[in-house]
Amino acid sequence: MATLLAIHAHPDDIEFLAAGMLAGLAARGHRIVIATATAGECGSAESGLEETARIRQAEAAEAAALIGADYRCVGFPDLGVFNDDPSRRRVTELLRQVRPDVVLTASPADYHPDHETISLLVRDACFAAPVPNYHTGEAAPLETIPHLYFCDPIGGRDRTGARLEPEFGADVSATYATKAAMLARHRSQVAWVSKQHDTPDNQAWLRSWAERQGRAFGVPLAEGFRQYRHQPYPTTPLLQDLLGAALLTPIVQA
Repeated sequence: MATLLAIHAHPDDIEFLAAGMLAGLAARGHRIVIATATAGECGSAESGLEETARIRQAEAAEAAALIGADYRCVGFPDLGVFNDDPSRRRVTELLRQVRPDVVLTASPADYHPDHETISLLVRDACFAAPVPNYHTGEAAPLETIPHLYFCDPIGGRDRTGARLEPEFGADVSATYATKAAMLARHRSQVAWVSKQHDTPDNQAWLRSWAERQGRAFGVPLAEGFRQYRHQPYPTTPLLQDLLGAALLTPIVQA
């Protein structure tokens, strides 16, 4: 069985973008760890920073528990994730603690600065994790660089509005109910997403995006991903192989 670390910026990001795939892999016995760079403490207009952080971490843990996953928070400030050496060492230590075979993170190009920066930090932490002289904490260095994958950006577009297409997908038609239930655990975000993102029904948005990606792959509901293969990162299709029958390739348009 494999260990997968899915790390994004805020509680509920993984639910929007990858929870269906993770639910399917968890059901097959793989170990799943869901982590967030921040506690998402800026995501409220009703409670202060400390209370919002407490609420959102509890919601994230509830959501992860639905698929038997562990939840961890790196502890960066919300809207305060930056690419520097102390931050990279913290993310590297997380990787060394979890010891994943597969790491899944945010798209390098996305609408939110925390999304883009955690993507960069995770990419570089994967490289650093096996380096013995890059000291981080008590966890031992990894043996090798883990396989690295990116989620879709929110809405499938970068900051300029350009479409970023997935390389492959996961059929989540059979696990969508679990994905939706995981998002529903983030109760505090219903009002916030409506206010900040002008999205009054986040479950409807979740469904519409899964349907949009499903059409790209010829199935009812899907999630999209890309693999990072730059030297010396692994190039073998480990996650794709783990997906088995749920693996999807894009429909070629005539």
